[in-house]
Amino acid sequence: MKRRWLALLLPLALTGCGYNTIQTLDEQASAAQGQIEVQLQRRADLIPNLVQTVRGYAQHEEAVFTQVAQARAGVLGAVQGHDPQQMADANAQLTGALGRLIAVAEAYPTLKADAGFLRLQDELAGTENRIAVSRTDYNGTVQQYNAYIRQFPAVLMAKMTGAKERKYFTVTNAANREAPSVDFSRPAPAGGAATPAPAAPLGGTPRP
Repeated sequence: MKRRWLALLLPLALTGCGYNTIQTLDEQASAAQGQIEVQLQRRADLIPNLVQTVRGYAQHEEAVFTQVAQARAGVLGAVQGHDPQQMADANAQLTGALGRLIAVAEAYPTLKADAGFLRLQDELAGTENRIAVSRTDYNGTVQQYNAYIRQFPAVLMAKMTGAKERKYFTVTNAANREAPSVDFSRPAPAGGAATPAPAAPLGGTPRP
């Protein structure tokens, strides 16, 4: 008889203390983070073809190619590590390296008109937009989750189950917040590359 009552009361107790809600919110955050990782991986996959296209016109820019390769490796490593802050920082570094790579292209009108180069630019732009949307979705779910596990009585259940606050996808290195980008709508100065325009901060502090 006692076992029957325990079997009936235990689910109610867990629900009342927020166990099910904690699990649901945590799963939502994990799914949203997975979308970020998918888009970061896609962005990284586009980089080699972009580099090869630019290298065909500017073989002497090895320093820039090396920086892009290192930044790409950083993104792939961060994705494997599943740490949102590390992914945000690595993505910002890649944005900076890509800005320098694209600035090189400004000095080569033929390259800027290359169909393959333009296609890759469009694909990268689309991926970056999807990263921004995924980042917003993820940070929203994390904010909801983190707020919930601090509330009573959910905070008690969080301690019992080891549920901890999740990290936001936000840039932690201030230097990365000014990653350069290039606006192709601006004509390049005669005889040289265009000056990269400052990009908007990436992954800023989420708002309530």
